[in-house]
Amino acid sequence: MASLAEKMAANLDMSAFSKAEDLKKRLWFTILALIVFRLGTYIPLPGINPQVLADMFSRNQNGILGMFNMFSGGALERMTIFALNIMPYISASIILQLGQSVIPSLMALKKEGEAGHRKIVHYTKILTVFITIIQGYGIAVGLESVSGANGASAVMIDSFVFRFSTIVSLVGGTMFIVWLGDQITERGVGNGSSLIITVGIIANIPNALAQTFELGRAGQMSLFTIIMLLIMALALIYLIVFVERAQRKIIIQYPKRQMGMRMMSVENSHLPLKINPTGVIPPIFASSLLLLPITIANISAEHGPSWVRTLSQLLSHGQPLYLTLYALLILFFTFFYTSVVFNPTETADNLKKHGGFIAGIRPGKNTADYLDYVITRLTMVASVYLVCLCILPEILISKLGVPFVLGGTTLLIVVQVTMDFVSQVQSHLFAYRYEGLLKKAALIKKNR
Repeated sequence: MASLAEKMAANLDMSAFSKAEDLKKRLWFTILALIVFRLGTYIPLPGINPQVLADMFSRNQNGILGMFNMFSGGALERMTIFALNIMPYISASIILQLGQSVIPSLMALKKEGEAGHRKIVHYTKILTVFITIIQGYGIAVGLESVSGANGASAVMIDSFVFRFSTIVSLVGGTMFIVWLGDQITERGVGNGSSLIITVGIIANIPNALAQTFELGRAGQMSLFTIIMLLIMALALIYLIVFVERAQRKIIIQYPKRQMGMRMMSVENSHLPLKINPTGVIPPIFASSLLLLPITIANISAEHGPSWVRTLSQLLSHGQPLYLTLYALLILFFTFFYTSVVFNPTETADNLKKHGGFIAGIRPGKNTADYLDYVITRLTMVASVYLVCLCILPEILISKLGVPFVLGGTTLLIVVQVTMDFVSQVQSHLFAYRYEGLLKKAALIKKNR
């Protein structure tokens, strides 16, 4: 019976999908937009020597440069106009979200609703331009100091022209990605920014698997180790799906209400609290804050001051200082972003207005304190889960030299974004079926 019901549900979804023209248009728009993004990762910056650049990345593919190259979908390795991907926009979002907690004017904008949100988004894009200019200048200066094994420079044009063209190209490419992400969110399916990052990661999976198997063929890694790594990746995927779907349900009770001459009892509901309410935000925020400064330091380390080389070595992938900073940033953003997405006091006030209460807990401040107690402990579990998920595989990968795509951070992003994408597709299908039922009901009523 269960299998028959699943087959009927699947047939219903396929039937609804075949008739949902709006969903088809959204899916096609999303696919075409992501194709445009991938094409942009192959448009190089002017004046770059590709041979010297390839030589530099071959020496640093297992370091921070390799990790950031994975997030950019290979655009950094080719030094294209999309080399910074959407990371400057994420950095700008972090700064403004932190500012909303301490700057009164930003706090006031946050309370203005949709109008305030539009202003904050506008300020975020302006700040993105400034961040991209600074990072673009740093990358241009760093590339000028890079030379190949034969002494050839990575830059083949005049210094001033190269710096100017690099800044303009990176600013244009980054803002185009931001605009493209917004278009996917509004006219496509899923969150545009997350999908762009995910597509960049997925594009590197075939190459990463090929590199891993090549290590086994060359004898640098045993067959047993490769099998254990694949089993670990599958186990991490299962863990991610389990935790991301887990919820702590708080029972909400409502008092009986009198309607006419009858006393009606309102059914109890529940307040679902996800074990990890922040999703992929903490690892992405932590990576965006760490990767770009370290990338610029690594590019400048070969011919830079001694302290830059020392800092680059201490913050290289798999080193204790890098792992410690990464873990601390994940912990910070897990608690910070949870406080942004869930406000216990506001939730308690809304329950009180609608007559809802938690059994054994007085409405108002006591309810807010209880919700804060629960969400704090859930956030602690989520922070430990995210740190272990992102740090432990990174240690193994740094020791074994395995590509970063098989790490916990990348698997978390891919699985979480895929689950969100599927959920939104199902929501569109459900909305279409619901609309169809309403039309049928109206038609039946009209015929009667």
